[in-house]
Amino acid sequence: MKRLKSKSYSIRPFIILMLLAITLFAFVSCNSDDKSKSQSKVQTIDDLSGATIGVQLGTTGDIFVSDYEKEGSTIERFNKAADAVQALKLGKIDCIVIDEAPANAFVEINPELSILEEDFAVEEYAICISKKNPQLREDINSAISQLKQDGTLEKIISNYIGDSTKGQFPYIPKKDVDRSNGTLKVATNATFAPYEYMEGGEIIGIDIDLAKAICDILGMSLKIEDIEFDSIISAVQSGKSDIGLSGMTVTEDRLKSIDFTDSYTTATQVIIINNGSIDTNVSFKEKLHNNFVVDSRWKNITNGLLVTLEISFFAVLIGIVLGFLIAILRSTCDKTGKFKLLNIILKAYLTIIRGTPTMVQLLIIYYVIFASTDINKILVAVIAFGLNSSAYIAEIVRGGIMSIDEGQFEAGRSLGFTYSQTMFYFILPQAFKNVLPALCNEFIVLIKETSISGYIGIMDLTRGGDYIRSRTYEAFFPLIAVALVYLVIVVVLTWLVSKLEKRLKNDEK
Repeated sequence: MKRLKSKSYSIRPFIILMLLAITLFAFVSCNSDDKSKSQSKVQTIDDLSGATIGVQLGTTGDIFVSDYEKEGSTIERFNKAADAVQALKLGKIDCIVIDEAPANAFVEINPELSILEEDFAVEEYAICISKKNPQLREDINSAISQLKQDGTLEKIISNYIGDSTKGQFPYIPKKDVDRSNGTLKVATNATFAPYEYMEGGEIIGIDIDLAKAICDILGMSLKIEDIEFDSIISAVQSGKSDIGLSGMTVTEDRLKSIDFTDSYTTATQVIIINNGSIDTNVSFKEKLHNNFVVDSRWKNITNGLLVTLEISFFAVLIGIVLGFLIAILRSTCDKTGKFKLLNIILKAYLTIIRGTPTMVQLLIIYYVIFASTDINKILVAVIAFGLNSSAYIAEIVRGGIMSIDEGQFEAGRSLGFTYSQTMFYFILPQAFKNVLPALCNEFIVLIKETSISGYIGIMDLTRGGDYIRSRTYEAFFPLIAVALVYLVIVVVLTWLVSKLEKRLKNDEK
């Protein structure tokens, strides 16, 4: 007899068509003039009333413009200044309030943007330090004073700012320094050129060179932690970092929770607007080259992918082991009445994990539970995502166990098997087959949830794309690249699970 072949519908044509559509859209968008751009309605500070203003979340620009909300202005807060620049280029906001140095860097790369001649505010940058560490504050103040007196600080700043001095005074750490005084852990946000930014896979900038110079004076080694800007103060308060160095201004609100050193430079808040000019046409090939080839920016994607896969793999292992254990214990209680107290505890655990956002759990584990421990960040992410996944896997598996007919238990027991043997040899294999599609969906969700790892400074796949955007101010290519990588992972995982399902079905015959 001829074997009947079941119809199978491949998803490959769909993926190919989608990739072609994305490529075509990118090509058209990169080679067509944007005729919709118009000059910003903000031309002076007085025009800020009623305007849509973009700021970076948690910065002094954010603090300064908050008063304009009372005058009818809309404040759009972005995690990164580069995101605000992209929004301004697309006409989604009317202006950006930001520090002058990064504003000059943005305008230099984006000719359709301009800085208003009128300054918005003047401020001074300082280094934030925990109130519990007054001695370190005194030591750094002494170091800053010395760097000012011998001209080192002026050279560091002029090496990044100024047409005639830019690149002329790179700071080189001293090799003959005794660094037996420990390690200075510095929290920063490397999206704020020229103070701190990524170049060639390395964090550089004024603040980074300043930290190196301070370490030379204090006899310490330097460790840079790149995290979100609004998490810097929390990192210093919790002891995860010794200091926060990221173009931070001393404010009354910040002084309530953190200390600051003496000022090391003066900065000006300025307003960036869209001048209404049409972007110079750049070919698809040039934009592709700028986003991925220049400075080997593609490595941000590949390195981030490896970290994402590492976190996902070990988190899945924790989720499966812990999830199956919880499911077995809870189903045993439901069937036999045993472990009642333990069942109550497990119910509370599931309620808490499933009832709170994954990002909040990640931050609590890193900044609260492991606050006093210098634990590896990837391990923290593995624990956080593993615990989160275990709660969902536990309920999926428990549902599968409870769906097995009670006669299966009775049959196993009548054959002389213990409850544990019946569960292991008869119930769990059947339950696993029933819940396999749901488990696959949970694994897919877990992989995508790891995209929030950047909140504790992990260089994962999503953050790799963010680094590219922070340097090119292009949203399309980095985001599409990240999305396609996630898509490929999900498609491969789905294909593997479908193969496993077919194998299990064949074993039943």
